[in-house]
Amino acid sequence: MSDQVIAVTDDTFEDEVLKAQIPVLVDFWATWCGPCKMIGPAVEELAREYGDRLKVTKLNVDDNVNTPAQYGIRGIPALLFFKQGELVDHVIGAVPKSQLVKLVDKILGS
Repeated sequence: MSDQVIAVTDDTFEDEVLKAQIPVLVDFWATWCGPCKMIGPAVEELAREYGDRLKVTKLNVDDNVNTPAQYGIRGIPALLFFKQGELVDHVIGAVPKSQLVKLVDKILGS
């Protein structure tokens, strides 16, 4: 994980994500998940490219079971987008970076 991506847990989710002052991308993942490894570099690139306009976080679903259950995560990778503490969009599965960029731009623009 790069310096721009913040690891969150069940205990830190509220402070890091729901109370964040800027939009947040949460990558729900696991170490054994092949598609998670495929999308990981794109998530890291988003963190670098959007800098202080988007907070990028990762939550390991094996180590943290409460938050994924709360948001109905049944498949990973699952990317959830939050703005002002509210879930505003999501993507399930390994998608192209271009699709993520369109989604982030829409969220930042609204």
